[in-house]
Amino acid sequence: MPDKRPLITPGRVVIAVCLIAPFVSMLWVSSYAKVDPTFIGIPFFYWYQMLWVLISTALTMLAYKLWQRDQRARKGGASA
Repeated sequence: MPDKRPLITPGRVVIAVCLIAPFVSMLWVSSYAKVDPTFIGIPFFYWYQMLWVLISTALTMLAYKLWQRDQRARKGGASA
Protein backbone atom coordinates (compact mmCIF):
# COMPACT_ATOMS: atom_id res chain seq x y z
CA MET A 1 0.00 0.00 0.00
CA PRO A 2 1.45 3.42 -0.92
CA ASP A 3 2.49 5.82 1.82
CA LYS A 4 -0.22 8.49 2.23
CA ARG A 5 2.10 11.01 3.94
CA PRO A 6 2.84 14.31 2.23
CA LEU A 7 6.21 14.69 0.52
CA ILE A 8 6.68 18.25 1.77
CA THR A 9 6.72 18.44 5.55
CA PRO A 10 7.98 21.18 7.88
CA GLY A 11 11.00 19.04 8.73
CA ARG A 12 11.92 18.65 5.09
CA VAL A 13 11.57 22.39 4.54
CA VAL A 14 14.05 22.97 7.38
CA ILE A 15 16.40 20.43 5.81
CA ALA A 16 16.20 22.25 2.47
CA VAL A 17 16.89 25.63 4.09
CA CYS A 18 19.88 24.19 5.96
CA LEU A 19 21.36 22.89 2.72
CA ILE A 20 20.55 25.93 0.55
CA ALA A 21 21.63 28.71 2.96
CA PRO A 22 25.40 28.21 2.49
CA PHE A 23 25.07 28.32 -1.29
CA VAL A 24 23.04 31.52 -1.23
CA SER A 25 25.41 33.19 1.21
CA MET A 26 28.46 32.35 -0.91
CA LEU A 27 26.85 33.22 -4.24
CA TRP A 28 25.91 36.71 -3.00
CA VAL A 29 29.49 37.94 -3.29
CA SER A 30 28.69 41.65 -3.17
CA SER A 31 27.56 41.22 0.44
CA TYR A 32 31.04 40.22 1.61
CA ALA A 33 33.45 41.57 -1.04
CA LYS A 34 35.10 44.10 1.26
CA VAL A 35 38.12 44.47 3.51
CA ASP A 36 36.57 45.89 6.69
CA PRO A 37 35.91 44.77 9.36
CA THR A 38 39.12 42.83 9.83
CA PHE A 39 39.44 40.04 12.39
CA ILE A 40 42.90 39.54 13.89
CA GLY A 41 44.32 41.21 10.78
CA ILE A 42 42.37 39.03 8.31
CA PRO A 43 40.18 40.94 5.82
CA PHE A 44 36.42 40.39 6.04
CA PHE A 45 36.34 38.68 2.63
CA TYR A 46 38.46 35.78 3.89
CA TRP A 47 37.23 35.30 7.44
CA TYR A 48 33.59 35.48 6.34
CA GLN A 49 34.17 32.57 3.95
CA MET A 50 36.02 30.56 6.60
CA LEU A 51 33.19 31.21 9.05
CA TRP A 52 30.76 29.79 6.50
CA VAL A 53 32.83 26.61 6.34
CA LEU A 54 32.01 26.04 10.02
CA ILE A 55 28.39 27.17 9.65
CA SER A 56 27.93 24.91 6.62
CA THR A 57 29.29 21.96 8.56
CA ALA A 58 26.85 22.58 11.42
CA LEU A 59 23.90 23.05 9.05
CA THR A 60 24.74 19.89 7.12
CA MET A 61 24.98 17.90 10.35
CA LEU A 62 21.62 19.30 11.45
CA ALA A 63 20.05 18.45 8.09
CA TYR A 64 21.42 14.90 8.30
CA LYS A 65 20.04 14.39 11.82
CA LEU A 66 16.64 15.75 10.76
CA TRP A 67 16.65 13.47 7.71
CA GLN A 68 17.43 10.45 9.88
CA ARG A 69 14.56 11.36 12.22
CA ASP A 70 12.21 11.81 9.25
CA GLN A 71 13.15 8.44 7.81
CA ARG A 72 12.73 6.67 11.18
CA ALA A 73 9.29 8.26 11.57
CA ARG A 74 8.26 7.14 8.08
CA LYS A 75 9.45 3.57 8.67
CA GLY A 76 7.80 3.46 12.09
CA GLY A 77 4.54 4.87 10.75
CA ALA A 78 4.49 2.56 7.73
CA SER A 79 4.64 -0.58 9.84
CA ALA A 80 1.91 0.59 12.24
